[in-house]
Parts: sequence; C-alpha cells; structure tokens
Amino acid sequence: MSFPRLPQWRDDLAGGLVSAALAVPLAMGFGMFAFVSLGDQYFGYGAMAGLYAAMVVGIASVILGDRTTTVYAPRITTTFILGGLLYHLVHSDAELMRRGNQDLILLAFYAIILLGGLFQALFGLLRLGSLLRFTPQPVMAGFQNAAALLLFLVQLGNVSGFDQTVAFTRVASHWHEIKPLSVAVAAITFVAMWRSRALVPKIPPLFVGLGAGTALYFGLVALGFSSHLGPVIGMSDTKPALLSHFGYVPQAGEIIPLLPIIIGGALALAIVAALDALLCARLVASTAAKSGDGDRLLVRLGLGNMLSAGAGGITSGINIGASLSNRAFGAKTPASVLINAIALVVVLLAAFPVVSHLPRVVLSAAIMVIAVQHIDPWSIDLVHRIRTHAARHRGLMLLDLLMVVLVAVLAITMHILVAVFLGIVIAMALFVVRMSRSNIRRSYRCDTIHSRRARTPDEIALLEHNGASILVLELQGPLFFGSAEMLSREIDDLATRDTRSAIIDIRRVTEIDATGARILAEIAAALKRSDRALALALTRKGEVGARLQEAGVIDAIGAGRIFDDVDRAIEWAEDELLRARRVAAADAELPLRDVDVLRGLLPPGIAAIETYASRRTYRSGEQIFSQGDPGRELFIVTKGRASAYLPQEDGRSIRLATFAPGTVFGELAILDAGKRSATVVADDDVVCAVLSASDFDELSRNAPAVAIKILTGLGRELSGRLRRANTTIHQLES
Repeated sequence: MSFPRLPQWRDDLAGGLVSAALAVPLAMGFGMFAFVSLGDQYFGYGAMAGLYAAMVVGIASVILGDRTTTVYAPRITTTFILGGLLYHLVHSDAELMRRGNQDLILLAFYAIILLGGLFQALFGLLRLGSLLRFTPQPVMAGFQNAAALLLFLVQLGNVSGFDQTVAFTRVASHWHEIKPLSVAVAAITFVAMWRSRALVPKIPPLFVGLGAGTALYFGLVALGFSSHLGPVIGMSDTKPALLSHFGYVPQAGEIIPLLPIIIGGALALAIVAALDALLCARLVASTAAKSGDGDRLLVRLGLGNMLSAGAGGITSGINIGASLSNRAFGAKTPASVLINAIALVVVLLAAFPVVSHLPRVVLSAAIMVIAVQHIDPWSIDLVHRIRTHAARHRGLMLLDLLMVVLVAVLAITMHILVAVFLGIVIAMALFVVRMSRSNIRRSYRCDTIHSRRARTPDEIALLEHNGASILVLELQGPLFFGSAEMLSREIDDLATRDTRSAIIDIRRVTEIDATGARILAEIAAALKRSDRALALALTRKGEVGARLQEAGVIDAIGAGRIFDDVDRAIEWAEDELLRARRVAAADAELPLRDVDVLRGLLPPGIAAIETYASRRTYRSGEQIFSQGDPGRELFIVTKGRASAYLPQEDGRSIRLATFAPGTVFGELAILDAGKRSATVVADDDVVCAVLSASDFDELSRNAPAVAIKILTGLGRELSGRLRRANTTIHQLES
C-alpha cells in the first residue's frame, strides 16, 4: 500500500476520524441489539462486540487488499439475523440450553459467526457473488424491512425509561412504569436528528441527535430528575472474546445437538451478509471504483468476520453512511480506514468508560431514526407505483409487494433459520414465476405499421386494407422449456386463419435452450402446414443465432426468411402480400405521368419536367450520394429500388427507407439546399429522373404553375410520410 503525502494525510485523518465518530454509536447500538436476549448485564458486552467488529474487519480488509475508502461496521440485516439466532439459543427447548449455561450459549453463538465468515469467504472463492445477485429484490427488501421494524421496536423499553430490560411485546403491560420525562428526551433526540439537515446542514445528523439528547439528559440529572430517566449503557464485567469461553469445554453430547442450528445459522448468516455486502458495495462505490470485484469483497469480509469472532466481535459489513462521510471529508486512500480503526481502538481501550455513560434512551432514539431510514426505499417506491400506475402494470407489482410482506412476517414470527431458508425458497419460486411469464413483449399487425420501403399509392392502399394478415411478435428474455411451450400456445391463439405471415423478433431473447429451439422449429412447421409463412428477425452472430443454427431451425425456416431487423422482415411479408394480390411493381420503366407527386399535371407540364430533368441509371450496389454531401438534386425513381441508410460508428448502418418506382428522395434539396442527411444506395439497377435545384429554378421562371404543382406534390408526399410515422409511433407506444 502506497503512503499518502502530507496534504493527503490531513484529508485521510479528517475522513477517518469523522467516519469513526459516526461508526461508534452505530456499532454500539447494533451490538446491544444483537445481545438484547441476554438481558441488561450484556448491554456493555454487546456495545463492545459491535466496536470489535468494526475495528477488526476494517483492519483485516485493508491488509487483505482493499484499496478503497470503504468503512466497515455491523449492519442492520446481519445484526437482525444474529439477534434472532441468539434469541432462539437462549429460548431453545434443548435440555442443555434450558440449564441456562451462558458459556455454552455464547460459544455456540460465536461459532455461528466464525463459521458464517468461513461460508462467506467460500462464496467468494467459488465465485458465487454473481449468482447471489440474482436474489429477487422483494426477498432482501422483506428481510431489511423486518430488521428495521424490530430494531425500532426493541428500543421501546429504553425509550420508556425502564430500569430493567422489558421486551417490546410487554411494554404495554408495563405502561404504569413508563417515565414520561424519558420519553420526552427520546422525542427531542429523534426530532433533533431527523430535522438536523434543515437546522445545521454541515453537522452529521447523528452528532446533532446524540449531542442534543445527551445534553438534555444530563441537564435533567443535574436538576435532580435522575429517577425519572432511564439508565446509561454501563460497563460489562466481562470482555467479549471467543477465546475467553474456551475455559468451558463442552462435551460431545452437548455440542452435537447444537450442530444443526450452528451450521444452518452460519449458512443463513453468510447468505444474508453476502447479499447485503454486494448491495452496499454498489451504493458506496465511487465512479472510479473497479466493477466486478464482488467475489474478492466476499473473501475479505468473510476472513475479517472470522477474525472478528475470535476477537469477540459480531458480523460486520459495509457502513454506507460512514463510508460516504469518509470520502466527503477528503479521504482518498485506505489509510483513512486504518485511522478509523485506530480511533475505535482508542475508544475501546481508553474512552469506553466515558462512552458507556451514554444514556440508553438517547442512543435508542437515535437508533430509531436509523431504523426508519433503513426501511427499504424500493418498497416505498413500489407502493407509490402501485397507486399511480395503470391497472395492467399492477399485477406483478402487487406480487412483489406480497412477497415483501410475506418475507417480513416470516422473519418476525418464525424461527430465523426457517425464515431465511423460506426466503430462499420464495426467491426460487419468484424466479420460476418470472421465467414462466410470457416471452411476448409486444404483438401488432401491419395494417397501420409498415416497413420503411416507400410504396405507390395503390400498394399503400392495399397494405392498409390487407396488412392485418401480417402478425409481428417481439420476444424478450430467456426462452426455455416452460416459456417456449407457453409461446407456442400463444402463437396458436394469435395466428388465426386471417394471418398470412408471422414475424418473430427474437433479438431481445437473452438465452434459448434446446427445447426452446425445437419448439420454434415446430411453430415454423405448424404455420407451414396451415399455408402460412414464418420469418425471424435475429442477430445472426449472437449466441441465440448460433444455437438456432446448430439446432437446424434456420434451415427449417429458410435462410431467405431470416432478417437482421423487423423492418426488413415486414418488407418481405409486404412483398409477398403484394405479389399474391398482383400489385407488385412492373419491370418496365415507369412513365413520369404515373408518379404520385406529379399527379394532376397535364401532358404539357410533364413535357416541361422532362425537358429540365435528366435521366440517370445506377448499378445495383452503387452509391447514389453520401451523408454530408451537398444537396442540390431531386431524384424520382422510375425503375428499381434504392435505400437510404444512416451509417453507424461500428460500421453497421440503419435503413431509414427504401424507395420503389413512383417515389422520390432527396426532395429536401429543392426546399432548403442543405447537406444530405443519409446515404442512398441502389438495391437493384435503378433509373431516376433527376431535377437539380438550378433546373428547378429555371422551370419556376418559365413554367411557374408546373413548379407550384411539384411543390404541392412534395408537400403531399412529406405530409403522408409524417402521418404514417405518427401512426407507427402511436401504435408502437400503445
């Protein structure tokens, strides 16, 4: 690790000290929450365990290669898991647990933390970080909301000013012992912390809340109201350390019954800790941070948590608030993380007797604010979207909300191990449900949506009347056994006897298995048997295209019916429809009198145009003009086809339109003389009547009525194109 220069040392020192000041009360509060099941005598014990975790994991992560300014501390979700596990150890029905052997309980508890760290490191070594990211958001949101709710409720006893620990479920039955002055101190602390951004924006809210509450608390003590207030945190007679419990050596008969809860609890803890770490890593990553480092992060955190267990700490993760504050105060190197850890060492070794005098009511009120802030924002946004979105979008959102509530309820009401593994089962079920959804992103017919090929008025009229016989299906997502079978049924329903051609766009299909490919081939065969044609739009060089080629699907459909985009596929289907209706363009050169933009001109007017226009021919593949060329000529296609393309940086091009006999292009040259906006290439041998701007000016002087007719025809042509474009956009957006 390179050492920072003196100015950078000052920034790292400032960031490290400020982030440590933020981390201390949070680590203490979460540690107390984890050990709340053991009673009042373990408040100080839990506070120290939280500080040990933040210190040890921070130092270990830097030593193990973390080169960021990320600060580590206990997290609400993992502390929630630990609190639940310790509760079930304390209240276990096992005979040896009913004896109240605290050493055995703590030994099992720390074994869970140690083994959980090992599992977390193994997740990273086995590169499971990417797989864990697929856990559905509703599952993690449910756990986070349950943790926030319980963290809030557990503080009620301290806020009420009880001298002894009272479970939040029993607060109502002890209402006569509630101390109103303690509740008032908590309320003022809560409001001061909640509103601090508006009152003193440059001071971290936690400092404001703790400072205001502590000052008020000791002010009231000085006035003689100490009996109306709750106690301070207090010191612990014993220091939390796993090694200190090795004086008690359990018998094999004692430890074996605990192995299921130790191993199961460690696995559940590792899964939740890993998911939380991967999520937090994205939230705190700077724009310059490397991506794809999730597996190394899990290894560092896992080994750090194993060391934390040995030192007496609980499971730690990424502290978002402290990490952002560390960076905000100028920290740029991991030296700031070491400074943060050194500050925690000072607190543990020298200042803990002072810190232990922090009033419980004040710390609990601050933790309540943090609990409210830890309510999953995605869940809140989900509720808002359910209230405001159209009904057709509400089904899946309601399912997500149901999963959030279900996971939260299970986490609170059931054994924490059962809740975690049920959450995993729910995650798998959600994955299957989502993967079994219809792959059809959108379907439409081509009576209002046409290809970009320009057509004659007769062709357009026929396509508008009969284009509904062309069906386009846009697919998305993975296409495997279940979804492919559903797709086959949906196509059977959509491809009625009025359908002549079906186009399936699979460019958005991310993966296809052998069964999905086989079912596509069966769809093609079924359509062929009913005298219907199938075309595919796909990326030929992609994985899906290669899989279809290997499975023989492309050969079964025919290479002539495989297109790079939907537009070309629709053009093919339109040509087939026009050919069947015998409205295809003739091979002979089209006379100018039959060109739509010149409609209404008398023979003398046509003769005038022929006088000024020149006849040009272009070979197939020849470039007629390029994007950016000066635009000074209008082209009227009388034979063949030409297409306009928009070149892309990667060498590919987007087809904008194809011009058939009787259509015009380059007309903007007559109107504004600007540069060409696209490149036009001859698709076949093309014949055009070309009218330059100078010839048009001369025509305007000698035959103004003819020039006006041409401009009127061009306006009608542009208006028609705009109307068709608007109709297509509306159809695609609806």
